[in-house]
Amino acid sequence: MCETSGTDEHALMVSARRASGLVLDRYLHVPVAKALNLGTPRGFDRAVAELAARLRSRTRASDVAAVRGAVAVLDINWRSSTAEQRRSLIAQAMAAAGRATAAVPQTVGTVFGPAATEVVDATRTAARRGQRLGIAADFNALDRRVIDHLRTSQTTYVRDEYGRRNLAFGQRARTIVADGLESGLGREDIARDLEAAAQTVLAGRGSFYWEVVAGSFVSQGRSFAQLSAYAEAGIDRYLIEAVLDERTTEVCRFLHGKTFSVGSGLQTFERLEAQPEAVPDLAPWVREGVDPDTGRKVLFSETGGQRTAITEVTRSGFGVRDDRGEFGRSLTEQQLLDLGISFPPYHGLCRTTTLADVR
Repeated sequence: MCETSGTDEHALMVSARRASGLVLDRYLHVPVAKALNLGTPRGFDRAVAELAARLRSRTRASDVAAVRGAVAVLDINWRSSTAEQRRSLIAQAMAAAGRATAAVPQTVGTVFGPAATEVVDATRTAARRGQRLGIAADFNALDRRVIDHLRTSQTTYVRDEYGRRNLAFGQRARTIVADGLESGLGREDIARDLEAAAQTVLAGRGSFYWEVVAGSFVSQGRSFAQLSAYAEAGIDRYLIEAVLDERTTEVCRFLHGKTFSVGSGLQTFERLEAQPEAVPDLAPWVREGVDPDTGRKVLFSETGGQRTAITEVTRSGFGVRDDRGEFGRSLTEQQLLDLGISFPPYHGLCRTTTLADVR
């Protein structure tokens, strides 16, 4: 019996599910659950929400344990402590939180693996049926690389995020204790503030972190799989298509309708695949700011500490359906490519997609 990799097993599961669903639905008339649909805004939003819920569910116990572990160490009479003891206790609390969340990257990896396979499978299905591209139903070699990249790179991001949370909590705890002592607060008051900080920083209470992670994961996976499909179908260029509704950002309104070469997009993927830790520089998100000279809104990217203006918003279409707005002093397609701005996601919770340019 031959051995298969995790990716092959996931692909086999998807193929089996597709085949069994076809038999049940077409021949036995047994209704089955609807497959992941990334071809519509509603389907995309649903996929993001479901993945975020899955990730949050898998990490909740670790987050709770991190908060409890840190708070247990820090529940002392701070007024009788020395400066050295305070530094040591906060370091111990950070260590306790770190131990509690050490397995989170591996835990979410078990979610990202199957999710990557689902995203690529759904994208190929949409490309064949929705865009009518002449591609095979099965994954090609590039699809498998995309799945591996999504799984490993996203796991790395989560590991780094939990490290940042730990450091941020340590800094916040030092400030809370110092300010509490200076203000004459007692043990209970300081403990309450420390627990609130642990809930907010360590557990990310009230944040949209997992929604942003899930949105980036699904959007990036869809873009990579679309590039793979375009290349397989012999498509030279692709078109950026934003969802032009009241929620659409200025960034996506500006990029809507622009075209890029499939070859250049694939080169960007290869760079990301080779250097997953360099994503902020190789494929930066676009941000909004204000030009201090004109007072107008501008879009820019920032890589290596260097900010580059992309365009100026001369008339905003934000909040209006089917209105791109108007832009001036914009970069060319090649300049956008040079910055790594060629396919979604362009920002957190980006819904923009691509279409084969067959004109």
